[in-house]
Amino acid sequence: MRKVIGIGETVLDIIFKDNKPVNAVPGGSAFNAIISLGRAGISAHFIGEVGHDRVGTYILDFLKANHVDGSNVEISPEGQSHLSLAFLDEGNNADYLFYKDHAHDSFSMGYPEINRDDIVLFGSFFAVNPIIHAEVNEFLKFAHQKGAILYYDVNFRPSHRHEVMKITPNFIDNLELSTFVRGSHEDFEVLYKQTDAAKVYQNQVKFYCKNFIYTRGSKPVSVFATPQFQKDYDVPPLQPVSTIGAGDNFNAGFIYGLLKEHITLQQIEEGLSAVQWDALIGSAQAFSAACCQDIYNYVSEAFGQKMSM
Repeated sequence: MRKVIGIGETVLDIIFKDNKPVNAVPGGSAFNAIISLGRAGISAHFIGEVGHDRVGTYILDFLKANHVDGSNVEISPEGQSHLSLAFLDEGNNADYLFYKDHAHDSFSMGYPEINRDDIVLFGSFFAVNPIIHAEVNEFLKFAHQKGAILYYDVNFRPSHRHEVMKITPNFIDNLELSTFVRGSHEDFEVLYKQTDAAKVYQNQVKFYCKNFIYTRGSKPVSVFATPQFQKDYDVPPLQPVSTIGAGDNFNAGFIYGLLKEHITLQQIEEGLSAVQWDALIGSAQAFSAACCQDIYNYVSEAFGQKMSM
């Protein structure tokens, strides 16, 4: 059975509406996607780190409760678990404040077994963080050599704008190893001051990775791939309860689609058909929309059971 391995940070998301806390749930970009995949019956694993505290214990218990293998999550004896404050505006879009103990960033955990056509999900500042990049890059190279499909969600926050020059070599390392790259208009505005999808693909991505997914919130999703494939996909209208996990669950749905359609690395390298791309983006949008219907970071357990393979 093919499996999905997410690697990334963990946080406790404290969600505010009208400046009042309304929920507190485990989160993190890759973490959110992996929880949704676990709920959908996918063989899911997570690699990361938590603090030796009550929040860390809560996160580990949450992974287990949602059928995710957390045996490769390290418990840091000195570092504290990270916090994120998410403030929902009138349109239920989130603005974030992060509280992280970067002084104790580390990455000394083991790897799960990786086989050809398994899928690795990575991204965010975690994937370019200079403190741990050597270890992350070593893992990604290992997965690449094993024939895994590597899905990179850029997810580069404006709060790291001042570090763009410092992390650019690490960003390029990630692009070179990726099978798919997904980025938003916000990511590439921060990284390259560029929001034209075609120009981003031609000038920044294509040389390193041929398969690029460019998202713009409620505006159409643009896909670029070889040989000479380009298509825009409208985003169905939606009244969201929260958009906190929208992008993360887009990733989960895309990966779910790869498994459901039995798409292999060889097929990707040969070039996917329009029908295959349609199925992948449709699945991505379905997961994203389902997540936005509640105040949590993942699809509901009921949705996961409905999609279980």
